[in-house]
Amino acid sequence: MNQKKTARRKVFAVIIVLLLIASWTISFTGLGEKFGNLGKQLKYGLDINGGVYVLLEADSPETGTELAAIMNQTKSVLENRVNAMGISEAQVSIEGTNRIRVEMPGVENAQEAIEQIGRTAQLQFFLADGTLALTGEGISDSQISTDTNNGGYKITIDFTAEGSNLFADATEKAYSGTVEPTMTDEEGNLVNNTAIVISLDDEVISAPVVHEKINSRSCEITRSGGFSETEASSLSALIRGGALPANLTEINSSVQTATIGANALKLSVKAGIIGLALVMIIMVIGYGALGLIADLALLLYVQFVLWIMVGIGSVLTLPGIAGIILSIGMAVDSNVIIFTRIREEIQKGKSIRVAVDMGYKAALSTVVDAQTTTLVAAFVLYIFGTTSVKGFALTLMIGTVMSVVTAVFITQLFVNLLAESEKFGTNRMFGMKEDGSAPRIKLADFNFRFIENRKKFYAVSLAVILIGAAFFAFRGFNYGIDFTGGTMMQLEMGEKVDIDEVKETIAEYDLSPQIVYAGEGNTQIVIRTIKDLKSDDRIKVINTLAEKYGITDADVLASEEFGPTVGKDLRNNAVKSILLAALCMLIYVRFRFKNWQYGLAAVAGLAHDVLVALSFYAIFRVTINNPFIAGILTVVGYSINDTIVVFDRIRENSKFFKRKQAVELIDTSINQTLSRSLMTSLTTLLVMIPLFLMASSELRSFLIPLMIGVFTGTYSSIFLCSPVFYELTKKEGISKYEDNKAKADKARKKSAKRRDDEGIRL
Repeated sequence: MNQKKTARRKVFAVIIVLLLIASWTISFTGLGEKFGNLGKQLKYGLDINGGVYVLLEADSPETGTELAAIMNQTKSVLENRVNAMGISEAQVSIEGTNRIRVEMPGVENAQEAIEQIGRTAQLQFFLADGTLALTGEGISDSQISTDTNNGGYKITIDFTAEGSNLFADATEKAYSGTVEPTMTDEEGNLVNNTAIVISLDDEVISAPVVHEKINSRSCEITRSGGFSETEASSLSALIRGGALPANLTEINSSVQTATIGANALKLSVKAGIIGLALVMIIMVIGYGALGLIADLALLLYVQFVLWIMVGIGSVLTLPGIAGIILSIGMAVDSNVIIFTRIREEIQKGKSIRVAVDMGYKAALSTVVDAQTTTLVAAFVLYIFGTTSVKGFALTLMIGTVMSVVTAVFITQLFVNLLAESEKFGTNRMFGMKEDGSAPRIKLADFNFRFIENRKKFYAVSLAVILIGAAFFAFRGFNYGIDFTGGTMMQLEMGEKVDIDEVKETIAEYDLSPQIVYAGEGNTQIVIRTIKDLKSDDRIKVINTLAEKYGITDADVLASEEFGPTVGKDLRNNAVKSILLAALCMLIYVRFRFKNWQYGLAAVAGLAHDVLVALSFYAIFRVTINNPFIAGILTVVGYSINDTIVVFDRIRENSKFFKRKQAVELIDTSINQTLSRSLMTSLTTLLVMIPLFLMASSELRSFLIPLMIGVFTGTYSSIFLCSPVFYELTKKEGISKYEDNKAKADKARKKSAKRRDDEGIRL
């Protein structure tokens, strides 16, 4: 039976290796002309491909279902308009209740595109020969109702007084049958010579046939079999929206050239490869043959994540790349947890096969618990984040799920095969000494007294937080323009220019700008101002600089504008998302550990990590911007991930310690998991450092809070959360739950023994 199982495992292992080779080959070369390589299959965001996005806010007194109808109507109008511009893969989406985001990749003339989508819709009625009969100004309303004659629904149009007269003249001419048709309907066919052609933004939306002269304030559009409710509602909404039903105001817009995005992509990919290689080397050094297996699973993991993104049509952004690279470091964590438990079982004297089996069983719940918390943080981030942050959250969610899949299934398959091999199933191949007494390479023998020194750790954390609070009180935070509202423009000047001279050149606009150098050789400048300049105003500033320095439109590498309402919403969403993530994790920890003390101690660690990160930003005046939210939420997920690993070990070890041995229990549990915590932190940092050094400033703003979070999360899980848990439970032993559980186990054993004794007497 075992031989058959081993044979099946070998077959699956060969299939996986072939799949790995094939996937990486296809990723680089593709499959012929019709199926390109991975780079061609992926969809890229505006920050990579270049283009324009604009966020428009509707000014409407309506609320509830009425506002929703208006927004859907406006969305339909804007979609028609963008499609008419011939922009491929453009997206129009409703955000919140009264905002619409329009993304237009590859657009070169940003000013023209923004003006085009923001203008008033043009609804027109034509005769079949193209003669204009009336415009949307002659329409007062349009509704739908059931069509008792034809079934389904019909559309009713109400006219103004002037519109009614114009429509009467048009229907009289159309009904005469003397009009020579030149116009085509929605399918590219010539319309009937008696039709009235309804066009929105030069796009035909209907061409109903006239059966008589209509000399009234309303008319009906019907067809054989009737319209479906969806068709009728859509057409009626478009007719009713001859002029947009609500004024649209530009509150956020961004322009990015493809050149700057492509360069950032190349550097990010290169940094990712370097980071991946460093992690793979560390795993081999630290875990020997197990490290090689982890590396194989890691290579397959990267392929899974990228091809899943292709399969679901996900858009890859620069923050998304940061999410993938971060998840690589965290994917290693699952393997480290498993390998650590296997080694512990070997040290207890177990055989390799038994150690592998017991190690996986002991590690599985910890792996799932730890990664679930990261998933919760990423999900909350996806709900509250903006477009770029959503890209980061989505890739992090995909990566988190796949890290569990590869660790639990792929790694386990190869580790089992290694254990079953007579030649390779040895202590040495598992990174242990020959006698199995200890790992061949170990960071240190940890025997630190954490609980005894806990007040020192409290003092250090409190000091950092108080210093940060003092800096905040006197100077406040250094908010970026996406929080305060404002404008950013990045320009290629062709040479290094004098910044003071640039300020004088645009002084007439009273911007009080912050100007810094960028690009290779400092030939680029980045202008930031807290004034939110609309597209027209930005063009004026750029034209002034063009006159002075001879730059062209092609030299405008990027520009972005945030209205003050956007910044306010970002701040509110930041607070909401952090509180919601903390609440979700508290509930999850309470559910998994059946004990409120565990949950409260974990949330105390989260609060500490957030406050320390904020202190760092206050002390060093690091800019707080939109990516900061993503970074803080990921910190929250990472921190509790580490804490849960320690808590799992405390809960597991509690059955080996007496009630009065809480100090020894917690110290032992932390020391046992310390090597795993340090290894995970090291690998996570290793993948981020190359990206931080080589990538764009946008990605650095993601990475700064993440790197801070790795340090603070590791620190709090080791030095704070477990001591806080001790404070909460020291009066009643480790916990009421564990005591009750022990009592229940003891009662069951007594009951079983009593039944056995009674059976013997009988």
